[in-house]
Amino acid sequence: MIEPRPAQLQSHRLSRRGDRLVGNPPMPAYIETHFDLVDDGWDPETNLDGYVSMCIAENKLVWDLLEPKMAASRNIPARVTGYDAMVGAWSFREALARFLGDRLLGRPVDPEHVITLAGAGSVLETLFYAIADPGDGILVPTPSYAGFWMDIETRDGLHIVPVSTPSETGFRLTVELLDDAIDHSEIPVRALLFTSPDNPQGRVYDAGEVEAVIDWGERRGIHVVIDEIYGLSVYGDRPFVSGASRRPSLGELTHIVWAFSKDIAASGLRCGVLVSENQGVLAAIDGVAYWSSVSGDTQYLLEQLISDEEWMSGFIAENQRRLGNTYRQVTTVLDSFGIRHLPAGAGFFFLCDLREFMDQPSWESEATLWRRILDEAKVNLTPGAACRISEPGFMRLCFASEPIEAVLAGVERVGRVLHDTTL
Repeated sequence: MIEPRPAQLQSHRLSRRGDRLVGNPPMPAYIETHFDLVDDGWDPETNLDGYVSMCIAENKLVWDLLEPKMAASRNIPARVTGYDAMVGAWSFREALARFLGDRLLGRPVDPEHVITLAGAGSVLETLFYAIADPGDGILVPTPSYAGFWMDIETRDGLHIVPVSTPSETGFRLTVELLDDAIDHSEIPVRALLFTSPDNPQGRVYDAGEVEAVIDWGERRGIHVVIDEIYGLSVYGDRPFVSGASRRPSLGELTHIVWAFSKDIAASGLRCGVLVSENQGVLAAIDGVAYWSSVSGDTQYLLEQLISDEEWMSGFIAENQRRLGNTYRQVTTVLDSFGIRHLPAGAGFFFLCDLREFMDQPSWESEATLWRRILDEAKVNLTPGAACRISEPGFMRLCFASEPIEAVLAGVERVGRVLHDTTL
């Protein structure tokens, strides 16, 4: 029996999938709240009490480095205004293969194995479209990036199977937890999505941990998709290790995802990258890339950027220095208020442990605390529920999406709210 549609949706004359998008928007509520408040943002001259976003994983610390470099790459040739390969112009893929091989992956890459689409989200959605059928499961270790649910479930019709890691181990992922998740899954599991460096923890996995995950996928015969989108944004003592560096060949089951959004601080340009040696995967994605291709102008700009090796070396080093410096300043203020946090070494974020500030260990209490911080401190953190953390009370703090003065002011406001002192 087909259930009747709600009257308020019938008037729009949408498909059932359109109705679902209207009735249950995939965008997390904390992001919708961010866009509602962004016009009241902190300003050093006009709005010192304004809204401070600490929920969006963007890097705004290096625009002064990017602006002149991007402006110098505007001598656009006519060819970029026409159609080209939907998975990326060949010259761009050649430049990407050199850049990623030298900077990220730890070994040479064949340009034939590199494709580009409009952002890492598009890469993930299209890749999972090619390797899994509607109703299949994708393992995702939690705590997790909240956007994976949109990327995987909204249009592909797949289901995320969480691999819950416990707080008492520092949210450590083990192959035993992976085995338990796949063995107890009620649906077929086609792939594991593994993020290194981790979001939301900012953890950098070592070579043994990365290799253990790849070994596990090969043993279980499922795809392992390694999201390395923060691989060049490492500022801690532990160096980044790419999954590609652990094998002379990725084989049929291992795939690497990267993008310009995080490491190159260019999220608005929408350019994600897939490295895969599975010819079937590459052919399948080529068949649907038309609907998510990167503009020729963007490809040209980014090709000029990554081809200047001397400039890129300086940019990456300075970006890492600024991230580390900002992280240390922010955590110093948190420490002064006695607010616990998990150590991080990469990315733009880390987890704050706010359990002691909740009335009870419940998701309702976490939501109340998040709302209190938002209303009283005008600071938007990422609630732990959105990251599917195994227990309430942890929230992600993003420290690079605002000027450092705004971030430090926001953290101080949060500290005063949590300790009930006067703002």
